[in-house]
Amino acid sequence: MQWIAATKNSKKRDELVRILEPLGVSLLIETDLSEPLPEVEETGSTFAENAALKAISAMEHTGLPAIADDSGLCVDALDGAPGVYSARYAGEGHDDQKNNEKLLRALEGVPMEKRGAYFACAICCVFPDGRRIETEGRADGTIGFVPAGKGGFGYDPLFFVGEKSFAQLTAEEKDAVSHRGKALRALREALRKEFKDADK
Repeated sequence: MQWIAATKNSKKRDELVRILEPLGVSLLIETDLSEPLPEVEETGSTFAENAALKAISAMEHTGLPAIADDSGLCVDALDGAPGVYSARYAGEGHDDQKNNEKLLRALEGVPMEKRGAYFACAICCVFPDGRRIETEGRADGTIGFVPAGKGGFGYDPLFFVGEKSFAQLTAEEKDAVSHRGKALRALREALRKEFKDADK
């Protein structure tokens, strides 16, 4: 069963594959296509709205069942910022390092007990026949004072669950506790039910 994931991020694809492969889903991402997916303006005010915009666009462009996620970091001391602007927190065209540097500057002088944060993930799966499945996940943690670890991507080196950052966890450890892992497991269960019902 061929699907399209509305992402260029191969590490994100790896996370999706680990969760969805047992269902027999073969996942393409944008870099596997002969031409890029249309750019989607993320005008939603929530992660769920942006995920739906990306999934619908990818499905309409390819004709395949499409899956998209919108994820972000919400920091208590910053009133929930960067939130839906997480990927472009330091401005358009900036990378993970610049986003992390801006976050650390914004939290200068903030003590550990006030550095609470959570990652949120909304996933939308749409089918050419109009069916839609949406799930969400959340991971609570704290923002460290310096980056730690070489794994993961985005804000992972700064986001700590217990004594380790997301970037210090193995793929399996991260999947077990991450916002995306939780949202994907919920999606997997919803898809299992969807496929089972379709066979009736």
